[in-house]
Amino acid sequence: MSEWELIKDRTASSGAVWRSPDGRWFKRTGGPEVTEEARYQTLLSELGFPVPRPERIGIEHGREYFVEAGAGHHTLHELALEQGRTNGGKVDDALIDRAAATSAKLLRAQAENPLPTSEDALRSWFSKAGFVEIVFSENPDLDTPRVRSLIDAMVDRLSAVPMCHSHLDYGLPNVFDDVVIDWQHHGPAPLGYDVYPMLDIAAFKGGDRGYAFTPEQRSRYVEALDHVAEDVTGHPLSPHLGDFLFVKCFFFLALIRPRPEHHVRPGKYEKWMYRRKLLTLGIEEYANSWKIDTGKFPKLSDFSRGRKGPDPRP
Repeated sequence: MSEWELIKDRTASSGAVWRSPDGRWFKRTGGPEVTEEARYQTLLSELGFPVPRPERIGIEHGREYFVEAGAGHHTLHELALEQGRTNGGKVDDALIDRAAATSAKLLRAQAENPLPTSEDALRSWFSKAGFVEIVFSENPDLDTPRVRSLIDAMVDRLSAVPMCHSHLDYGLPNVFDDVVIDWQHHGPAPLGYDVYPMLDIAAFKGGDRGYAFTPEQRSRYVEALDHVAEDVTGHPLSPHLGDFLFVKCFFFLALIRPRPEHHVRPGKYEKWMYRRKLLTLGIEEYANSWKIDTGKFPKLSDFSRGRKGPDPRP
């Protein structure tokens, strides 16, 4: 591995991502989960998903690995960061269209390879994708009959939506033109869950993402996906964007609460309280309209200036 450049550690395992000296290949290393990911990615490639097909799978120096061809020089996230730096945090519409084009390819492949849908499957997806029990264990005051009833309603609303092979961590950092990488968190999910919230994810970062999307750009992106959804399913999936964002509100609160036995910078507590605020805002809007408008989320800086109350430290 001395000839390969370390790119980053993997977030859900003890492995890492490496780049070959000529920049043409990437190697993902770790434990058995890496081999499982490679086999899953191979399946998706055979099904027509826009993913790089693993070229080599094996064990090297006691670590399991697979090698795939590079997908490009810059992810759409990196391109958005560059545009944000030079344009006051704004991203141009052309990048939105590029994101929509790759998302459309993924959505079409997912729709053409449906999985069985059931209440158990939906609840399992919600639990895994939202880290729901972790959120409730870290924030027991949020585990209320009202919230549980909203979960039941969400499951019922999605009961007619087919399940599909899903990324579960889909976003601009994992997307190139025509290619989606990093499938380590994969699992079944309702059709549309991966792609529809893509631009809304930036709002959960508190305004320090480096870029933001206008309401018009978010509408432009969703409308492009609805054209594909109508073509492959007969109806748009945007009415379920609120359902998907309800799950994201849980996902972004998970594993945020600082542990009292650790010495933690004050900003960590602000982040935890901020994400709690976003979940409670999401709960209220979802309960009233089945929608969640992330454009209404406050920035972290504004939230911190306006927050009153006791020190949130556990």
